[in-house]
Amino acid sequence: MVKSAVMDGLTVREVCVEADTGSGLPIFHMVGYLSSEVKEAGERVRTAIRHTRARLQPQRMVVNLSPADIRKTGASFDLPIAVALALSAACIACRCEKKLLFIGELSLDAKVRKVKGILPIVSFAREHGFEICIVPWENEAEGKLAEGIEVIGVSTLSEVWDFLEDGIRPPRRVYARKETPVPEEDLDFSEIKGQSGLRRASEVAAAGCHNILYIGPPGSGKTMAAQRLRTLLPDMDEKTSMETTTIYSTAGLLDEVSPLLKRPPYREVHHTVTKAALLGGGRDPSAGELSLAHGGILFLDELSEYQRSVLDALREPLETRQVRITRKKGTYLFPADVLVAAAMNPCPCGYYPDLERCRCTPGEIHRYLSKVSQPFLDRMDICVETPCVSYQELVNRKKEETSEQIRARVVQAREIQKKRYRNCGILKNSQMRRQEIETYCCLEGKEKQMMEHAFDRLGLTARTYYKILKVARTIADLDDSVRIKTCHLAEAVSYRMVDQTIWGNQKR
Repeated sequence: MVKSAVMDGLTVREVCVEADTGSGLPIFHMVGYLSSEVKEAGERVRTAIRHTRARLQPQRMVVNLSPADIRKTGASFDLPIAVALALSAACIACRCEKKLLFIGELSLDAKVRKVKGILPIVSFAREHGFEICIVPWENEAEGKLAEGIEVIGVSTLSEVWDFLEDGIRPPRRVYARKETPVPEEDLDFSEIKGQSGLRRASEVAAAGCHNILYIGPPGSGKTMAAQRLRTLLPDMDEKTSMETTTIYSTAGLLDEVSPLLKRPPYREVHHTVTKAALLGGGRDPSAGELSLAHGGILFLDELSEYQRSVLDALREPLETRQVRITRKKGTYLFPADVLVAAAMNPCPCGYYPDLERCRCTPGEIHRYLSKVSQPFLDRMDICVETPCVSYQELVNRKKEETSEQIRARVVQAREIQKKRYRNCGILKNSQMRRQEIETYCCLEGKEKQMMEHAFDRLGLTARTYYKILKVARTIADLDDSVRIKTCHLAEAVSYRMVDQTIWGNQKR
């Protein structure tokens, strides 16, 4: 019996690979609730074994992958099946007394190919008492991110036989560095001319990890700002880094040389995206774009072009910071602590409420704006208008602040939040719950009067009220202020004025 594992969402399940060889008609049969790619492993495995020193005799072969109530998917069972068959047929002898786990795909010439999900599988093996994991050599660096267990990378099936029989470990290999461009290196906030309000709102959003909506005419810098927002974020903490790396591992998106993700991810999705692609799902649920952006930014450009049902499906995950997918066989949870950045025009032509330039009819504007529901809009902590850039601002040679300069203030504000919430189980202002808001967002006389006036005047909901307090707390942190002052509250309230200016006009 050989041990392996399979991914079930983000959960790892142990799989026992049993093989029986004996007299009878020469057939090969596999059982154990298998997907089509696992069923095809028989031809790959037998051909791969033929290209090694092991020799399988024509005989009856039965392979069972248990437990039978867990669906086995992917080609990662090729290697454990090959080992189980060779041991059962006495083609090789296993002299290793340590507890082993095997994972890997085989080619017809007995080479071991990389597979998905190595990091969570190796972490599972460490926690369940395994001592050695045999993995494809291209996944070795990824597997070694899980400390406390020996990870051996093999390139051929013959190297597996050498290790099992004689304890010979494969030679150390040098990875060929791939020249992959890093988009962030070419993006900087200094490239955005003018737009002081947009720059300030982006800084506040990055400092507190607040969702932000850019709304304005075409060519005003909405997309530029969203694409550069990632450059303002600090590196992920160790816990978030490992969670994000695990998600990318299951999706097969990790780099072979430097698999650990430290910088926040940036995911930009097209408006034709489906709910399954955005949130995750499928027969065997996998992470969607929202979870792939965990710890980073999810950018939704041309927000009003998305299907309304798709946007509304984001409402619950944005509040709970996780995606819950329910299937008959269980519930799957995927982390989704993201900063959502969205951009849209205020009308089909893009120039509303400038009635001198806007040629859209009231009905067209209403239909366009109604594609974004008010409940979804309430999930946006910051809404900022981006006016057209003037010619003087474009040709002005004045140097704007760089991303590095802004990020320094963001990092300082994040450190303040980290110290403040060190005993609360959260790290950022956007994660505050009711009890933290009541403790750290206390308002005094003038601030209470201002907030009461804004609540009645703007018709705020309870959700938007608390979001304003969270944003005000972040603005105070950027100002290194212990308490929230009227100037901080006024700025936070101004980020909800778009509701009144754009959507409020439609309600009237």
